[in-house]
Amino acid sequence: MRALDHLIVACLLLFTLVSAPASAQKAYGPGATDTEIKLGQTMPYSGPASAYGIVGRAQTTYFKMVNEQGGVNGRKVQLISLDDGYSPPKTVERVRQLVEGDNVLAIFSLLGTPPNMAVAKYLNAKQVPQLLSSTGTPLLDDPKALPWTTILSMPSRIEARILAEYLLKTKPNAKVGIFYQNDEYGKGYLRYFKEALGDKAASMIVGEASYEFTDPTVDSQILSLKGSGADTILNASTPKFSGQAVRKIAEIGWKPLHLMIYSASSVESAMKPAGAENGIGIITTQYFKMPDDPSWNDDKAMAEYFAFMKKWMPNEAAKDPTALIGYLMAGVMHDILIRCGDNLTRENVLKQATNFREVALPLLVPGVTYSTTPDDHTPFRQARMYRFDGTRWVGFGDVITADVAR
Repeated sequence: MRALDHLIVACLLLFTLVSAPASAQKAYGPGATDTEIKLGQTMPYSGPASAYGIVGRAQTTYFKMVNEQGGVNGRKVQLISLDDGYSPPKTVERVRQLVEGDNVLAIFSLLGTPPNMAVAKYLNAKQVPQLLSSTGTPLLDDPKALPWTTILSMPSRIEARILAEYLLKTKPNAKVGIFYQNDEYGKGYLRYFKEALGDKAASMIVGEASYEFTDPTVDSQILSLKGSGADTILNASTPKFSGQAVRKIAEIGWKPLHLMIYSASSVESAMKPAGAENGIGIITTQYFKMPDDPSWNDDKAMAEYFAFMKKWMPNEAAKDPTALIGYLMAGVMHDILIRCGDNLTRENVLKQATNFREVALPLLVPGVTYSTTPDDHTPFRQARMYRFDGTRWVGFGDVITADVAR
């Protein structure tokens, strides 16, 4: 071999030896080290939405379990979960503390539309991942304006279209009264339901009644909708107020077709407090399996969830759907961190969070998949219709896909 050939081979070998370790080097952003991954969140542990604090308790407990089992790629996960009382100004204060004081890698599973809206622009300006936000507002499902934000709820524009299409097919001449929460959460359903009804919205919608999250009752709103002449109600509320509405509708002898959004339909938190017999015939959508639905008693994934609750959270309400959603979200976040490997930069965390391809998560209704891409953060576009029989929700028909343009 000529001297020049020897030199070329030697240089190539040296390049290989030098570059190979570099390509395998670990990469860390704020909140990540060889031993730890630091995440942050706020939750309504106090205030009017404190019932949802179980979401945060389930998630912090989930990662305690993960850490006991060895962590994520050998690293322990520290989830710093702070109380914001469901108050957007407090959310802003707490999130700034998490980002600028605690230097978390990402913000995970902030709960509620107003709190998420309050910090989205700040987190995107800072290029801090705001992952798996517990809200369905399309205002946060916007990869162009908010590329660092993802959600893990069906967007209201998707669910509203599914419900509107069902109504147009089964009762096209309905007179609809809309009951909704007076914030972006409820207003989103109002806006997108009207949009989905199209030209028929003006003739079909005969009444609207909103409530504040701090209202003690919603009796006057229900009486107003009945007085409007409505024979159908769209219930875009949360479980507490949904249950109040169901009870009041029964008390006044009103018998409308009752369409209820998924997040308002808990058997434990809405139907039982309302008197389960009063909810017979109500129709909703579902994309998560419901832990208070006995039809999932023999489901493997549900059995694993109940085993987790029994061992790790024995004093909490395992049949509360919000606990299951918290558990499911933690599982998705866990998977994102596993996918990151040793590249724990904020950029790679976002990359992994926005690259799921039609994943059939075990706790989703069969036929529903979870998908995200860098250009489309909408996690769910499918649901199945369910009808309440006085004890449980019973599915009917096929899974419905709503393809809604941005």
